[in-house]
Amino acid sequence: MNKIIVGIGEILWDILPAGKQLGGAPMNFMYWADRFGGQVFTVSSVGDDELGEEILLRLKNINLDTKFVQKNNEYPTGTVDVEIDNAGKPEYIIHENTAWDFIRWNDGLKQLAEKADAVCFGSLAQRSATSETTINKFLESTSEKCIKLFDVNLRQNYYNKKIIKNSLDKASILKLNDDELPVVGEMFGLTGIDEKIIQKLINKFDLDLVALTRGANGSMLISKNEVSELPGIKVDIVDTVGAGDSFSAAVVMGMLKEKTLTKINESANGLAAKVCTNHGGTGLFETGLA
Repeated sequence: MNKIIVGIGEILWDILPAGKQLGGAPMNFMYWADRFGGQVFTVSSVGDDELGEEILLRLKNINLDTKFVQKNNEYPTGTVDVEIDNAGKPEYIIHENTAWDFIRWNDGLKQLAEKADAVCFGSLAQRSATSETTINKFLESTSEKCIKLFDVNLRQNYYNKKIIKNSLDKASILKLNDDELPVVGEMFGLTGIDEKIIQKLINKFDLDLVALTRGANGSMLISKNEVSELPGIKVDIVDTVGAGDSFSAAVVMGMLKEKTLTKINESANGLAAKVCTNHGGTGLFETGLA
């Protein structure tokens, strides 16, 4: 396929009850985009510490490029404490002032942005001014045809209307879940059933597509003139960490391969369900999708 796919933002260790797992939404996205055949590049930062070295080694072991993972000698590698409830739903405690809050803009990132066919970015990594500036410069340097997927991450108090609006202005695809949709809708005075709020978001921000995940209730993809809605797939849930990120990867890769909306939704829905049967967002198991 040879399409250049970029994930920009947080890379970290999810400290799960079952042990630590490589994570961060852009990282999870890149892991699965790679398995769909993309040429992937992760843009982030780790600390000059043991956890950072372990991340770089893990990336190399799963054949993910580390060229654009910066090393920061002032701030530590990011970690997130994750608690899992009885339904497999995670609660996150995200530590502040970590390396991924300080992703630096440089000429190499500008050149990567100009070549990118798709980029995934979120709201969480924009909690700090340094990374927010870098993410915005990256998006502004992409071509008009580049797919820009904005993954809403409403974590703790690390978001606001300004970040969400600015990101939506730059995005071509919005990915969010059924807990996040009413919050985003309320920010912009949009009410109604899910589909109506989504249509209003598409019109307001000139989006090509909105991807809504609904957990056990399935998923919905809505473009300007088409809707694909699927029920949930019953699986034995271990945890739901990273399921939405795998969904995003399947959507982007399906769009790049010009698949139908229904085919994209089927692939994304099925992969997300499978991810829920493993610990964390980057469990190494055979998917048959690579």
